[in-house]
Amino acid sequence: MKLFASAIVIVIALASDCWAKDWWENGNYYQIYPRSFRDSDGDGIGDLNGITEKLQYLKDIGFTATWLSPIFKSPMADFGYDISDFYQIHPEYGTMEDFERMIKKAKEVGIKIILDFVPNHSSDENEWFRKSEDNDPEYRDFYVWHNGKISSLTGEREPPSNWLSAFRYSAWQWSEKRQQYYLHQFAIKQPDLNYRNPHVVEEMKNVMRFWLGKGIAGFRIDAVPFLFEKDLGSNNNYLDEPVNENCPDPNDYCHLHHIYTNDQPETFDMAYQWRALADEFKKEHGGDTRILMTEAYTSFENIMKFYGDGLRNGSHIPFNFDFLSSELNYSNAQEVVDHIKKWMAAMPKGVHANWVLGNHDNHRLASRLGVNRADLFNILLQTLPGNAVTYNGEELGMTDVFISWEDSVDPQACNASPETYYAVSRDVARTPYQWDASNLAGFTSGDHSWLPVATNYTTVNALAQLRAPQSHLQIFKKLVKLRKEPSFQDGELKIQAIEDDIVIYSREKKGSDLYVIVLNLGTHDKTININKYYDMGKKAEIITTSMQSKMVDGQVIDPTQFVAQAEVGTVLVQVFDIHGRYYHYDTV
Repeated sequence: MKLFASAIVIVIALASDCWAKDWWENGNYYQIYPRSFRDSDGDGIGDLNGITEKLQYLKDIGFTATWLSPIFKSPMADFGYDISDFYQIHPEYGTMEDFERMIKKAKEVGIKIILDFVPNHSSDENEWFRKSEDNDPEYRDFYVWHNGKISSLTGEREPPSNWLSAFRYSAWQWSEKRQQYYLHQFAIKQPDLNYRNPHVVEEMKNVMRFWLGKGIAGFRIDAVPFLFEKDLGSNNNYLDEPVNENCPDPNDYCHLHHIYTNDQPETFDMAYQWRALADEFKKEHGGDTRILMTEAYTSFENIMKFYGDGLRNGSHIPFNFDFLSSELNYSNAQEVVDHIKKWMAAMPKGVHANWVLGNHDNHRLASRLGVNRADLFNILLQTLPGNAVTYNGEELGMTDVFISWEDSVDPQACNASPETYYAVSRDVARTPYQWDASNLAGFTSGDHSWLPVATNYTTVNALAQLRAPQSHLQIFKKLVKLRKEPSFQDGELKIQAIEDDIVIYSREKKGSDLYVIVLNLGTHDKTININKYYDMGKKAEIITTSMQSKMVDGQVIDPTQFVAQAEVGTVLVQVFDIHGRYYHYDTV
């Protein structure tokens, strides 16, 4: 007779815990890169109607919400992160009517829509910038302008400081029209807005209010550390940033320590103001909580500040880039455990953890961390406490697509050299979503796509994985469903490393099932006694495990002789007999 893992529980008591949670807490968030998700009109570019068409797919997997990379009007110098009109939809993606139709469908399906908010800069084709460049009194100080300085060696005018763009080269660009330099911490066509001007602050708040009024559930806020620069000194000049001797290339962003252009104190206050706006919008208009997610590649301590300062609240989900940016592929088990413990211990009281292992700015999870370990890391992502964020395609195990330097369109790659571009290219992780085995992976009905489709799409695609009895997607769906169990919603995390390769942890809520997760990061099998660390009793059941595992879901094993297979992740649950008693290992 098959043994089942379900314990006898009081359903009403468990349900009351779930009812107490806000919609976003312990949520599953899915990032869509709209240009590459689904093309509904055959022009080779993903669009809003394509997203609308696939919302049910996201709901079927079990996602709470999806956040969309920018969809606002843009000349596409940085594929939407250069916005020419913050109040309009980019025509390649559709119309405002298409957007409203998507919001309506999302509400019907039960998926929240979160928009990407890009507050640091606009496009140089934005009307605000054009008026600022024309010295319009209302917009004159909307951007960061400076006369520059005269070189004592050459007598020539030169940029105000040595500041560098994140995309290489000087962060200052000369305007012939205005006869001044403007600051651009990203591409030349992305001038930085001036947050020391209260009119800019209010205008960007108006942008937020506009889209909240359209029915979105919140914002993912881009590039937050860049918002403020250190104010001009007494001599009306910006200070040079100190050189990083470990990065000798004078044109590379890493050549400087960015002490005057990143993480200024005012940045955190701005985040708290935005949270106050979101909270106030709910009070005034009712409905569900509107959330903020913040993108900040910064120090661990600064990420924690985005949660709040003890008096004011900040981001609901300050992305855990401490976890993403660490070199997990080369880490041993103890380093992974230390990252997790550090985050859990440092969080302020009353907030929620979050875990991010991929996005549109990084090479794909499977390519960075190992194709064989894709399931293992998705298991980690989905079984830790708090919120999980998944980049589109990582639930399928999609991998980077090789794109030559000549064919690169990402400005970050184009500004690099043929020898160095691939390491920084974001094109490789932005290729079209692989829906099925039809032409161009079912992404488009047309004859081309804006970036090439992966050559493995005939086998690595959503339809094939939905039909397969065991696949990356089937494992992912099971994890998302499992995540809703009481022990994963509210259970304690107890985690540790075994030697260099094994990460092992339990999730358990009193009165609910005991789950143990075993991740073998190494390349060799290892036999362990799970009961030495967590008392699972005499028998345990495999809930789910990596694709290449020799075990199968539902298999009952002896936890005292568990074989942790190489590069395999496994979720186990304590097994009970028909009387509700678990098989304790020392029971006769």
